[in-house]
Amino acid sequence: MDSESNRIEYKQDLTDDLEKEVVAFLNYSQGGIIYFGIDKTGNIAGLQNVDSLQLKIKDRLKNNILPSCLGLFDVVRKKIEGKDIIKLVVASGYEKPYYIKKRGMSDKGCFLRVGSSAEPMPVAMIEDLFSKRTRDSLGKIISNKQNLSFQQLKIYYQEKGFEINDSFLENLDLYTPDHRFNYVAYLLADVNSVSIKVAKYSGKTKVDLIENEEYGYCSLIKATEQVLNKLEIENKTYTKITGKAKRLEHKMINSRALREALINAVVHNDYTREVPPVIEIYSDRLSITSYGGLILGLSKEEFFAGRSMPRNRELMRVFKDLDLVEQLGSGIHRILETYDTSIFKISENFLEICFPFEQDYLDTFESKTTGGAIGGAISGAIGDQIINLSDRQRRVLELIIENNKISYRTIAKKIGINSSAVLKHIALLKEKNIITRIGGTRGYWKINIEN
Repeated sequence: MDSESNRIEYKQDLTDDLEKEVVAFLNYSQGGIIYFGIDKTGNIAGLQNVDSLQLKIKDRLKNNILPSCLGLFDVVRKKIEGKDIIKLVVASGYEKPYYIKKRGMSDKGCFLRVGSSAEPMPVAMIEDLFSKRTRDSLGKIISNKQNLSFQQLKIYYQEKGFEINDSFLENLDLYTPDHRFNYVAYLLADVNSVSIKVAKYSGKTKVDLIENEEYGYCSLIKATEQVLNKLEIENKTYTKITGKAKRLEHKMINSRALREALINAVVHNDYTREVPPVIEIYSDRLSITSYGGLILGLSKEEFFAGRSMPRNRELMRVFKDLDLVEQLGSGIHRILETYDTSIFKISENFLEICFPFEQDYLDTFESKTTGGAIGGAISGAIGDQIINLSDRQRRVLELIIENNKISYRTIAKKIGINSSAVLKHIALLKEKNIITRIGGTRGYWKINIEN
């Protein structure tokens, strides 16, 4: 094991100074990690009653530190050399200074990580941090609607085995100090006015919009899952034949990285300006844009190193509870396992992740027409026949090429038009001899390719 440092602390067992160490990491710009079951020299001692210790750690941090640090720490059970240990990951907090509740906001309650130890925070620093503390965090903003219901959220928690009691909403920090629903509650409520937009274009620019959908007006958890399902459909699989005539199936975009990028955009988006994340799909790339840029105090180097500093700790806590987020700070690492930092575009107000489609996929569907790109599945498949088709007719054709057994009702649902309009487009495609129906209503569509 590495030796103790500014970000790593070892403890052989749970001790009385747990809150002090955690407060120091919360107030530190990079957060930190505390390992239980490892002595100061780095030897693996192991732990007994790990489940009980995990609960004690969570309970102490929940009740003994202010402001609330729920959503800013992660307690993980691990095995090293066959022995059980606990890894406590602590993110840098967004509402500094953090302090031990019973000692107050003073040099006896506020600590900062200095080297490998937790040192009392100078009074001048405490006063400076307090004056800069973010006062418009989602947890402090009062929801403009107070008659909120949370049936969707409760179902998600019940499915994960959580017990729903009278303190459910309060335990999730969905109230302001004066016991009114906050903006986090509004985002997680069954009905709200927030939606995640997904736009699809036929080419490489925003000139030809072929699909514009919104997922939301419901619990942000439900909306996120709807968008994840949409991206799974859009992230097509293609087959590559290797030199040894072996078929290999690939996705246009690495599925794990795409999922992490969307979750990060949703959890870390700055909703205080009522600007939700946006997904845009082009013929050669997919981009996910969130509002807010990097959190104040987090550099690009720290961001790419996976330093976790959640903008919306309440949302982070809920997403972690529901296993939509695995560990603090792990999302960027998972993206950078496949892609380099060039896919990130960071400005003062926005953070965009732009995934290029796999080159093999683009090569497979490279356009053979002079009519321009019309979507991955059509490009290179039909020839001059498609040049005079409208964007809507090309979209219908694209869906048929993707799935030659697709029904006209499914096409209508995907495009967002009525079924009768789809039937008219299909009739025109048949009239131009671009498609032929084989086998009746339970058959399939044959694409009449001209090379």
